[in-house]
Amino acid sequence: MLHITSLDDGLALFKALGSDIRIEIIKLLLENKQMNMNELASSLNITSGALTSHMKKLEACKIVETANVALGHGNQKICSICLDKVIIDFEAPEQLHNIYDTSIKVGHYSDYQIFSTCGLASAHTLLGEVDDARYFAHPNRYEADILWFAKGFVEYEIPNFVPFHQQITQISISAELSSEAPGINNVWPSDISFYLNNVYIGSWTSPGDFGDVRGILTPDWWYDSWNQYGLLKTIVIKDNGVFIDGTKISDKTIQDFHLDYKSTLHFKMAVNEDSEHVGGLTIFGKTFGNYGQDIKVRMHYAPIDET
Repeated sequence: MLHITSLDDGLALFKALGSDIRIEIIKLLLENKQMNMNELASSLNITSGALTSHMKKLEACKIVETANVALGHGNQKICSICLDKVIIDFEAPEQLHNIYDTSIKVGHYSDYQIFSTCGLASAHTLLGEVDDARYFAHPNRYEADILWFAKGFVEYEIPNFVPFHQQITQISISAELSSEAPGINNVWPSDISFYLNNVYIGSWTSPGDFGDVRGILTPDWWYDSWNQYGLLKTIVIKDNGVFIDGTKISDKTIQDFHLDYKSTLHFKMAVNEDSEHVGGLTIFGKTFGNYGQDIKVRMHYAPIDET
């Protein structure tokens, strides 16, 4: 997967794709998986020299790759596709003032208590065995880009690097979330509760554990019958309450926490045993699901009011 976050960074790719012949090369390789240079040149009705020029442009952008393979009486150059997805963000960069942004990997939890069904995985492999809570202590858990559990909690320590002598006036936290059903079930409600420094700040009911279509970013090795994607939810703690996607879920305010540049911040997501809907929780990182992000945190700050 290639994630382009600015148009300037994608310029070489756009130029490489701006050719009918190079588009045909990609189509042929998608259809046939692998072809040698002679087969490609014959199918396109162009010379080997012309094909080599086009292939160099596609290789430079890591769209295709070539390898010399010994076959029969000599070597052949075999061509194949090596890029499966391209995601382009058109959002203009924000001009940020008095804002500190950070993100937390899904596997960077500082505390947990979970019950199966459960598991965690990196972009490339499962970490340990599924449905065995012991593996949440796996030494490679920091590489996890997805985790899931039926009930319990995970807690994250939020890095606090706002400047000296500043107070935190607002916190926004966004993450891609869903329920956790045995297998998948798009109608599987789960009450997910949120806590800041062990203070309950509200809850949201996830409607299901989504698997009707494959997640845009979900790796090819991931099972079709497992969680595919979630919903992007944004929790904002402000001076007039706590909101999720603009809907107020609590009367707790940022002032209730007395946060400044010295404060330790712990954010917990939990599925409590006494909830009405105990349907589990799945948290998606940047290589799973649909949104390509870790747990994002934004803190607004202002000088401490000495009065």
